[in-house]
Amino acid sequence: MRIVAGTNRGRPLHVPHGDITRPTADRVRQALFDKLFHAPWGGRGRFVGARVLDLFAGTGALGLEALSRGAERATFVEQDKAALIALRANITACRAEKTSAVLASNVLTATGGGQFDLIFLDPPYQADLLIPAIAAWRSRFAFGAIAVAEMGRSEEIELPGELLDEMQHGAARVKILQF
Repeated sequence: MRIVAGTNRGRPLHVPHGDITRPTADRVRQALFDKLFHAPWGGRGRFVGARVLDLFAGTGALGLEALSRGAERATFVEQDKAALIALRANITACRAEKTSAVLASNVLTATGGGQFDLIFLDPPYQADLLIPAIAAWRSRFAFGAIAVAEMGRSEEIELPGELLDEMQHGAARVKILQF
């Protein structure tokens, strides 16, 4: 696993052993960011300087990819100890300590300051955590924020927000929403 593009392109990422995390594959991240940067509702200007929230961060691959591509700051929320070790190592490897904050907490009870322009939600599949996570953090979404929600391909979840796009890759389904 590696950063796909931007200032940290090619930088390898640490992944914890076992099945606690399910990192978003390089090809899925590439397709997702291509969509975010080239869709009529997206564009590079919309994400350069963005404040990113990476919920269920795991390795931090999504937030770190956003930082590599020009986001200003990323807040990562993760509670698993092994994932936190990998996440912190990845932040250090990407030299993103000054532009990152890690909240070692449960996504549903964590609190973080500021407003966020780009939100990544990648909970364990079949855990019914997407809607509660959005509800818990919704007041921190900036007006017009883009949220990227990853779920299992077979999961049919009606999410709040305006559905901008949806894509499927392997076992994953990704919905892109605007708030």
